[in-house]
Amino acid sequence: MIIVTGAAGFIGSAFIWKLNEMGINDILAVDKMRTEEKWLNLRKRDYADWVDRDDLFEWLSDKKNAKKITAVAHFGACSATTEKDGDFLMGNNYGYTKKLFKFCAEHNINFVNASSAATYGAGELGYNDDMTVEEYKKLMPLNKYGYSKKLFDDWSFKQKETPKQWVSCKFFNVYGPQEYHKGRMASMVFHTFNQYKENKGVKLFKSHKDGFKDGEQLRDFVYIKDVVNMLYYFLTEKVESGIYNVGTGKCRSFKDLSMATMKSASGNEDLKVEDVIEFVPMPEDLRGRYQYFTEAKMEKSKRAGYVNKFYSLEEGVYDYVVNYLSKEDKYL
Repeated sequence: MIIVTGAAGFIGSAFIWKLNEMGINDILAVDKMRTEEKWLNLRKRDYADWVDRDDLFEWLSDKKNAKKITAVAHFGACSATTEKDGDFLMGNNYGYTKKLFKFCAEHNINFVNASSAATYGAGELGYNDDMTVEEYKKLMPLNKYGYSKKLFDDWSFKQKETPKQWVSCKFFNVYGPQEYHKGRMASMVFHTFNQYKENKGVKLFKSHKDGFKDGEQLRDFVYIKDVVNMLYYFLTEKVESGIYNVGTGKCRSFKDLSMATMKSASGNEDLKVEDVIEFVPMPEDLRGRYQYFTEAKMEKSKRAGYVNKFYSLEEGVYDYVVNYLSKEDKYL
């Protein structure tokens, strides 16, 4: 049985979709439903059982239950980069992850968890997942969320007793089906699609940094289907334990992303930037903690044997917009 935490969330529910696609349904789904509509992410999924995240370790304290577990995929954490409650972040993103890591070490099973590209901070030291431990320590996240993720990464390198195999995945800008409950933290594809349908245009942030024109802030946008393919590889294939980037290795601008979304939504390849994009000031609470450039280095995963072709930005956006966002049933 595979534990998937954050099972009703964006990446967790998409990963269960991937497991189902591979014929796997012996899955323990772990999460909290609360009031969001994320239960819809699991409506079509096949899994063995559900456990509330607050009850998981009590469930695992029963040796009969613990012996069932063959691997843990941990995506159940606070992913909001704007979260201000440091204690909440430390409990969810650091403390809970440590306990799962220790469980996997004790039972000699594989462990995959969500780190974040936010740990790289402004990118002054690059976006290289092949750094030394000492180099990782020097990373300077721009927010509490990134710090909580970095703290676990630093802690994991210090451990003498480790899972059979462990991989911390530094997700870059993930977009795709199953993100609908995320509100402000949903991808720009989702927001652009909805803005365009309502207003026939979209608002993008102006640049507040020299060297970057309005709308040309750069991100490594990675489609959810590529993400879960990588996660499945890391959970089921033999790789060197450690930190791995999960991106495409190719940065693109928000302007490119928005235009691809609106062209896919309208079916009109002749849309012009000046007709459909308005540039607006960035909120004050983001300006000092905003990344203007991210691009994952992907050589490490290639050395580990992951050589699958990624969706291009245009291919991923088209699939998302045409086959999900434009449909009545928007879910994987």
